Amino acid sequence: MKREPTGHETACLAKADHFVAVRGRKPTDRVRARFDRMDQAEAFAAEFSDRRTMIYAVTAEGRAAHIKNA
Repeated sequence: MKREPTGHETACLAKADHFVAVRGRKPTDRVRARFDRMDQAEAFAAEFSDRRTMIYAVTAEGRAAHIKNA
């Protein structure tokens, strides 16, 4: 079941300056990539085909919210 986004998530998505895709749990294994658009972050995630890439919306003020796993 998919949950409704929180107010914070909705606000960050609406005001997003860029998107960040993050993979890996351990800092030594972590991969972080910055994208101007969400579809670019989703395309990056699709390269792995495992739905373990977390996509965050980041505002110009530096606020971030997890938007989806892709």
